[in-house]
Amino acid sequence: MIRADDDSLYTGITTDVDRRFEEHRAGPKGAAYFNGRKPLEIVFTEQHPDRATASRREAEIKKLKRSQKVALCL
Repeated sequence: MIRADDDSLYTGITTDVDRRFEEHRAGPKGAAYFNGRKPLEIVFTEQHPDRATASRREAEIKKLKRSQKVALCL
């Protein structure tokens, strides 16, 4: 998860967290979510054995309430 400058939390998947974070910061290759927002920091990561598992977990996290997402980051 990435915390944005409006204190929102963005969830996504990638094989290279640092590279993807830099893409979000750089602009056009980043997620549309960051149009009008600035990604500030990576606040939570998990590793999974394959893309399918990672995608399922991403969907689970996106369904959580904000308070539950914040608890993951602690």
